[in-house]
Amino acid sequence: MDRVIFNEDHHAFRASAKEYCDRSLVPRMEQFLDERTVDRAVWLEAGKQGFLGLDVPEEYGGSSVGDYRFNAVFAEEVSKVSASLSSCFGIHYDCAAPYFVDLGTEEQKQRWLPKFCSGEYVAAIGMTEPSGGSDLAALKTSAKKTDGGWVLNGSKTFITNGDMADLVIVAARTDPSKGAKGITLFVVEEGMGGFARGRKLDKVGQTESGTSELFFEDVFVADDNVLGEVDRGFIHMMERLAQERIGAAVSNIAHATQILAETIDYVKQRKAFGQPVGSFQYNKFLIAELVTKAEVTQAYVDNAIVAHDEDRLSAVDAAKTKWWSAHVQNEILDACVQLHGGYGYMNEYRVARAWRDARVTKIWAGSNEIMKELIGRDLGL
Repeated sequence: MDRVIFNEDHHAFRASAKEYCDRSLVPRMEQFLDERTVDRAVWLEAGKQGFLGLDVPEEYGGSSVGDYRFNAVFAEEVSKVSASLSSCFGIHYDCAAPYFVDLGTEEQKQRWLPKFCSGEYVAAIGMTEPSGGSDLAALKTSAKKTDGGWVLNGSKTFITNGDMADLVIVAARTDPSKGAKGITLFVVEEGMGGFARGRKLDKVGQTESGTSELFFEDVFVADDNVLGEVDRGFIHMMERLAQERIGAAVSNIAHATQILAETIDYVKQRKAFGQPVGSFQYNKFLIAELVTKAEVTQAYVDNAIVAHDEDRLSAVDAAKTKWWSAHVQNEILDACVQLHGGYGYMNEYRVARAWRDARVTKIWAGSNEIMKELIGRDLGL
């Protein structure tokens, strides 16, 4: 079915995004895989094209489009190339940007956002800890008040863009007696004393993204690097998780739909027992189910995109969209691997990489189990 949420401006923007992907990303995928990171030139080109400042006001170097559908379009086009690259960009322009724009002081916005939009600064978000997982209220990283600022100690893990980020939004406990109400957000900048990056994590998938551990040992963070209100960091995070989760859903279904389309082309050409494997009744029925499930999921995600754009997407509906899109994505890609036969298990085939890349989507941005817990609570269970 035709998608009806986009207008001519979105279609023109999609053409530009696709051109960027074809020119700057696709030819260099092997390099990104080998180096396990996306180099700075890619970020600078994205900034030059205006893709990194969609949510940032013009006075700070962005385009301030005021329409989340543009965010979704860019995420979809990058996801068609690589789920891993979509996560790198998404953390920056889709997840981190609202923190800076909504919570930043005028001085902070002037200091950080122009280079954020140009790609000179790459952003990351430091929430997850080695012992914390999805339980953000239980984080152990601490910040103690001192003259003119705070002393930060602790560590974070599984941080997308952590290998190269110039700005890291770090959640730290500032008042242990308040529980979740005693957490504050700080912006840690490259070069601060005591801030160190650990190894690039050896992941099952998403090889291109530089996912790292981050360590903070007596890092002095000045008061003017506090983001938002002191002790309201948990609330600040909760208010912005819906955008992270809808962004994940957009990428999930775009990624799965692209690989499914490539798989359909493959089974039309690949022959067994003298006929295309796609013509076997089981495979034909399976693909019919996958296509239908993908389109139904896309319609639900599109509805969530519009709801978010109109500021009416609830946390529960964002949870539904996130877990279901991740579930469908993994179901589709598992079937696509099977339809490729032995070749589906070879890393030289995109379907194999896509299958590995997708597995984490049922874990990050809040695991699917946590999403179901949120939904269940909302039902009074």
